[in-house]
Amino acid sequence: LIVVSWIAGSGGGVGLVYLGVPVVAAILIARKGGDRYLAEHGDRVTGWLAFIVGVLAYLALLTDELPGGAPQPVHFEIVRSGSPAVGTALWRIVKAIPSALALFLISLISSIVSLIAAVSILMTEHYPESLWSFQRGVVRWEARLLSYLASLVETYPPYTLAA
Repeated sequence: LIVVSWIAGSGGGVGLVYLGVPVVAAILIARKGGDRYLAEHGDRVTGWLAFIVGVLAYLALLTDELPGGAPQPVHFEIVRSGSPAVGTALWRIVKAIPSALALFLISLISSIVSLIAAVSILMTEHYPESLWSFQRGVVRWEARLLSYLASLVETYPPYTLAA
């Protein structure tokens, strides 16, 4: 779980996915162009991100089902916008650093919350609503940042745990 967490970015805020997603997006944009990237690869990239977000939700104890089955344990939807370019796709790595750093700090707290939630679940068979809401907000932030890094949305992700 620690290795998956490091790769996915949870608990550390900046995993390999945060660097790999914009690079893959830039490659696909270079091959097809921005509009065709969104039209032809948008659903596939959204599916990949949905899987990653499902793993993050599982690690945060928001669900007890791993992604990949039917039905999906996490609802993930992106309203695509903009017209991405190769340069802007790669530039997003740099632009996302402030959000990734803030998410890194929050993810450290999230790791502690996961431990507290696990103990609570084991002892009382109940996940406290406040802890669950916090974890859901962290996963939402991660999902928004990943969508931005994948050049699927034009707007910079807000610094909030809210929907």
